[in-house]
Amino acid sequence: MTGTEIHSGAQDGSPSPEEYDVGIVGAGPAGLTLAVILARLGIKIAVFDDRPDQTAIGRADGIQPKTIETLQMLGLGDELLRQGVKIHDICMWRGSADSPLRRIGRQVHYPASVVDVKHPYVLICHQGMMESTLIDDLGESGVTVTRSHRFTNFEYTSDVKPCPLDLTFNIGEAKHKHVHADYVVGCDGARSLVRQMIPGTDAIATPHESYWGVLDGELDTDFPDIWHKTVVFSEEHGSVLIIPRERNMTRIYIEMKSSSSAKHLGQDFVMEQAKRILAPYRVDWLSVEWFGNYQIAQRVAARFSDSTLRAFIAGDASHTHSPKAAQGMNTSMHDAWNLGWKLNLAIRGLAKPALVESYEVERIKIAQDLISFDFEHANEIAGGDIQRLAENFKTNTRFISGVGVEYAESALNYGGAQTRGDARPGCTLPPSKVSRFVDANPVDLQLDIPMLGQFRVFVVVHNVIGPAETKFLTRLSDYVTAESSLLTKLSRAAADSYVRKPRPKRSTDVYTVPARYQAFSQIFTYCLLTSTPKEQFEVSSLPTLFASSQWTVYLDDAAHMDTKGLGCIPKWLGDLAANEVAIVNVRPDGYVGSINRWNTAMDDAGDAAARWLDEYYGGFLEATTRLN
Repeated sequence: MTGTEIHSGAQDGSPSPEEYDVGIVGAGPAGLTLAVILARLGIKIAVFDDRPDQTAIGRADGIQPKTIETLQMLGLGDELLRQGVKIHDICMWRGSADSPLRRIGRQVHYPASVVDVKHPYVLICHQGMMESTLIDDLGESGVTVTRSHRFTNFEYTSDVKPCPLDLTFNIGEAKHKHVHADYVVGCDGARSLVRQMIPGTDAIATPHESYWGVLDGELDTDFPDIWHKTVVFSEEHGSVLIIPRERNMTRIYIEMKSSSSAKHLGQDFVMEQAKRILAPYRVDWLSVEWFGNYQIAQRVAARFSDSTLRAFIAGDASHTHSPKAAQGMNTSMHDAWNLGWKLNLAIRGLAKPALVESYEVERIKIAQDLISFDFEHANEIAGGDIQRLAENFKTNTRFISGVGVEYAESALNYGGAQTRGDARPGCTLPPSKVSRFVDANPVDLQLDIPMLGQFRVFVVVHNVIGPAETKFLTRLSDYVTAESSLLTKLSRAAADSYVRKPRPKRSTDVYTVPARYQAFSQIFTYCLLTSTPKEQFEVSSLPTLFASSQWTVYLDDAAHMDTKGLGCIPKWLGDLAANEVAIVNVRPDGYVGSINRWNTAMDDAGDAAARWLDEYYGGFLEATTRLN
C-alpha cells in the first residue's frame, strides 16, 4: 500500500487506531438503519461513507406499509408522514397507433381484504429525506457519520479479542486510515468493496433486456392521473411509470425498447419520449431536480457473511433489482433491522452462533424471493399486458407491502401448529388495538413497547382471576423468576452487560420512559393480555412477573378500533378456549418467534409453559458475557 499509513502500534508515534464494536461501511438507508439500532442499544459503532454529504435529491422514494411500521417502532417517521405523498391506488393506461390512449384499469394498492396494515399506502419521499430522519436520530445517540472515507479493505488481525478486524480507508491525498472493529458490515451498494473482500459472495447478474430513464421534476400537464401511481403502455414508444412526488413533483420512469435507444437516454430524450407516450395529453416540465438512467440487473450474493461471522453485507451490497416496485430501500432497511438486534446480543455475549447465522439464512431467502418477484414484475411492466401486470401485483400484494416477508421455521421461528389466527411464527405481528390497564389508553399493541432490543413475552389468558388461570400464572411467574431458570440467568447476564455497556441517554427518554419496560429484565419484556374487565382485578394482585410490569398489562377491549374489527386475542390466536392460556414470543424486530398454548386444567401447565420458554430461548441465547 502506498501513501501515509495511520495504524496501530506505529513506531513513529502516530496514534493507535480507533476501536469499535462494529464498523459500518456506507451511509445509505441500510447502513444508517443498522447504525440507529446499534447506537440506541449502546453498541460502539462508526459509520463511514465515501461521499462528502448525504443524498440530497432523487434515488429511492417508496416507503412500504411495513417499513412505516418499522419506523414507528423506532419512534420515527412522523415528519415523513406529514411531508410525503401517500399513494392509495394504481391506474393503468394503454394506447397504440390504432387505438387512442385510454385508462383501462384502476385498483386499490393495498385492499383490506388482501393485506392487514395500519397504513394501507405507499409513502413517497426521496431517499435523502429518509437519510435525514435516520441521521438526526443517530445524533440523539451521540453518533455522526464519518464522511469522505473510501473503504479499501479489511484484514483479520487475530482470533482473540479485542478487535479482530483491521479496516482500511482512503481519506484523500494518498493517506490511509486504519480502524479496528469486532465486526464489519458492508452497506456500500451494488459495487460493494466489502463484499469483494468476503470469499464466496459473488453472484452472476442476470441483466433484464430493458433500459430505463428516470426524471424527477415539476410538470405542467393535463394528463388526468398525474397524481396517481400510473402505468402507461404505448405499443409504439414503450412504457412510462408515473409516481407523484413530494413538493408538487412527479417522477417519470421511461422504458426504452432496445439497447440502441438506451445509448441516447439523456434527459431531453426522456422528456420527448414521455410526451410521445402520453400524447395527446400535454406534458411540459417547469423544472427538473434529478435525472438518472440504468439497465435492470437482478443479483443476489451467494453469501451474506464470512465464515467467521465477523463480516456481513446488507442492502444493495447483497441484492440488486429494478426500482419500479419500490422495494430496494425497504428491503435494505429490513436487512439492517434483522442484523442489528442479533449483533447487539452477540457483542454482549448473549447469543449462540445460531442466532447470528440466522441473519444470512433469513435474509438471503427474502432477497431471492424479491428477485423472483422483480423479474416477473419488470417483465410485465415492460411487456405491456395490463391484465398480467394486474394479476402479478395482486398475487404479490402482501410481499410488496412488506407484511408478506416471512421467515422459514427454525430455532427462532416455530410453533406453527399452534397457529389458528393471524399471528404466525416467522411473520410480522399483526396490527391490533388494545387498551393499557395502567392508564386506559387505547394503543397499537405491535407498536406500544419501544425498541430496546428486548424480546416480548405475551402471556394471553381470557380470565385472569379464575382459579386455574391464577395457578398457571403463579407457577409460571415462580419458575421464570427462580435462580435456576434460564430466563433469569439471561436477565442477570444482560443486566451486567448493560451496566458495562449502557444504552445512551437520549432526549426522548423522558417521553418513552424506557425503565417502564426494563423493570424485570433488560432482555425480556413480560406482557399480560387478557379479556378480563378492568374493574375485576388490580395489577398489584397479579404474580410478581406481571405486577412488576404494570405498563405491559393489556385489556382486549378495543375491537371497535381494529383494522378488521376484531379483538386482539381472536385476531392473533383464533379460537383460544376459555380454559387455555397461550404464550406468544415476539422477537426484537417485531416478528413472531414462537407460539404455544396450554390447558389450565393440567396441574403442571404453568411449569410446562416455563420449561418451554427455557427451551425456546435456549436454542439461540446463552447466559455469558464477553464484553471488552
